[in-house]
Amino acid sequence: MTAMFDNLSARLEGVVTKLRKKGRLSAADIEAALKEIRIALLEADVNLDVVRNFTDRIRTRAIGSATSRVLTPAQQVIKYVNDELTATLGGDSFKISFAPNPPTVIMLVGLQGSGKTTAAGKLGVWMRHKGRHPMLVGADLARPAAVEQLRLLAESGKVDFFSEPSTPVDVARSAVAKARSVGRDVVIVDTAGRLSIDDQLMAEMSAIERTCQPDYVFLVVDAMIGQDALATADAFAKAVNLSGIILTKLDGDARGGAALSVVEVTKKQIAFASIGEKLDEFDTFYPERMANRILGMGDVLSLIEKAERNIDATIAEKGAKKLAAGKFDLEDFLEQMQQVKKMGPLKGILSMLPGIPRELKDAEINEGELARIEAIISSMTRAERREPAIIDASRRQRIANGSGATSQGVTNLLRQFKDMQKMMKQMGVAGPSPTKKSAASRNSKKKRTRR
Repeated sequence: MTAMFDNLSARLEGVVTKLRKKGRLSAADIEAALKEIRIALLEADVNLDVVRNFTDRIRTRAIGSATSRVLTPAQQVIKYVNDELTATLGGDSFKISFAPNPPTVIMLVGLQGSGKTTAAGKLGVWMRHKGRHPMLVGADLARPAAVEQLRLLAESGKVDFFSEPSTPVDVARSAVAKARSVGRDVVIVDTAGRLSIDDQLMAEMSAIERTCQPDYVFLVVDAMIGQDALATADAFAKAVNLSGIILTKLDGDARGGAALSVVEVTKKQIAFASIGEKLDEFDTFYPERMANRILGMGDVLSLIEKAERNIDATIAEKGAKKLAAGKFDLEDFLEQMQQVKKMGPLKGILSMLPGIPRELKDAEINEGELARIEAIISSMTRAERREPAIIDASRRQRIANGSGATSQGVTNLLRQFKDMQKMMKQMGVAGPSPTKKSAASRNSKKKRTRR
């Protein structure tokens, strides 16, 4: 779960837990649940009209629906909450259709500080990963630092970049012509922002839109600004033909009301979400998956996709085979730990797993402890990682000195790993048990004797 929805998620999970404990639901039970949902949404800074419409729709469905033969009344209400949360977040995920005659032109608009330039860079990288050949265009000439920032993002993300010292409209026009001539199939235009909305800004947006005829115009909204995002969205919607929303800073520690309000207020879908600082922490926004995560139901599909993007399948398979064969050593452990680290903080991974208790999700995970373990194992020789039994007192001290740990810390890690190996053997992970093996051996001896 992104930090943004943590408080809302905790409140709504509490409502879901109470409902699950009930069999039949009375009208009073439904109203009590709706009251808690209403309070949770308002505390998350969701727009009042959005909250009212949300709870009214659930009430109508809960009271007027026929009894399901599969679900209990409580389960039905939970399903309605999930359905309406998904609908409030936009329903289906946004689908981009690429222009039959390239390039597909995408224009980004938004206030200064919304994360627009960074979102342009991330969208360019996302397009490249999808097999496209994008070009980033620096048309925010009012702020020279924005052009340089976008150039650096393009360089880091291995994406083409274009800008020139003319006017924003001329930059956009020239960029489309340049992309067509060099075979770039996506053009992403980063336009100017302001600290607040003004007539000059809106006139410039309209002029660029008329000139380059974009296939998509995305409004970049900082998810942390709450209700202010709605007025911003409304103003841009009147100035340009918005196609959808890009939400930034979803990893921020805020209440998340903008994400739950902006769709209903603008009648436009959230197309993409930026969920971290890295260039690849950007993806299609999936309303159903986000609704599931907010309600504590996990997000296995996103977890699988994250694993597929970040984990080396060959290394993972090698580790699994050695684990099954009972030959999993500290070298394998280090490799697998480094693979998991690529997926991001463990707390984020836990939030995607269904059925994880709220207490565990809220628990502080000491990422520094994992770094300490990695440092200790990295300070061992390959022979020591493969055969920890050879690590004597002098070796222990050398490893401790090399990793910044204590000799006792090294001893504790070795003991914990040994205990883990024992536990895996007891669970049958490490192949046939000694009893079965000895029985097979005895049978083999009998056959040799008969011969």
